[in-house]
Amino acid sequence: MIIGVLHLEFRLHGNRSLKGKRKVSLSLKQKLRNKFNVSVAEVDALDVHDKLVLAVVTTANESARVESTLSKALAMVEAISPAELTRCNTEIFSDTE
Repeated sequence: MIIGVLHLEFRLHGNRSLKGKRKVSLSLKQKLRNKFNVSVAEVDALDVHDKLVLAVVTTANESARVESTLSKALAMVEAISPAELTRCNTEIFSDTE
């Protein structure tokens, strides 16, 4: 089994409330879940108004499939996100011995 994690960090310019942050977060999470059947969660900076950190997780039997899904998810986020993507990192975990 192969597990892939995509960490996304955004800067929300001009955002002054957690309500505005939640609106952006919920929209991105729902779009990713619907399009790619992945798990998405806000994982850091929960009380910071202008910073959003999401983790996108997928699993498959082949690393190529995991990498493909995460790269397509990243491309979609870059295309549709109203926030500035400041950092992204991909990690792949395998249980092969």
